[in-house]
Amino acid sequence: DAGFIKSIQDRDGGLRLTVATELLGMDDVRLGDSIAVNGVCLTVVKIDGNDFMVDVSRETLNCTTGLERQGAHVNLEKALRLADRLGGHLVTGHVDGVGEVLKFERIGESHELVIRAPKPLAKYIARKGSITVDGVSLTVNRVDKTDFSINLIPHTVAVTTLKRLTAG
Repeated sequence: DAGFIKSIQDRDGGLRLTVATELLGMDDVRLGDSIAVNGVCLTVVKIDGNDFMVDVSRETLNCTTGLERQGAHVNLEKALRLADRLGGHLVTGHVDGVGEVLKFERIGESHELVIRAPKPLAKYIARKGSITVDGVSLTVNRVDKTDFSINLIPHTVAVTTLKRLTAG
């Protein structure tokens, strides 16, 4: 689902976020479960109807962008169960940094997204490898030093927050 950050509370350097969702379905979510918010695995500390609360550490805020903005639209995904069907890419690891959008342009029915990665992370990005942008697992089409490009199909643009990206 794509939801939004409904409210933010300061928590001694970190933040407590209230995240609103419509389609995620909270019936099977329990306290302590993980929900990826823009790809960041966060622990549910409270549930209120279709809203849930998570605590975000200063370290996480230093490695991400957008989680500190009330009203920000975010991509949401529940943790995978071992018995679930797999579609797309398995993503492992952690959010390691923030890139800069250089270009987001429609090309035919698709969109080209060009991002500049932080120099220390760029060496790990490979053509035809997987990368996540705001929690959306994508395939890298081209790599040029610290810049990489991704082709986004219409469905991905329609159902994620990536449609909101702009250069800069």
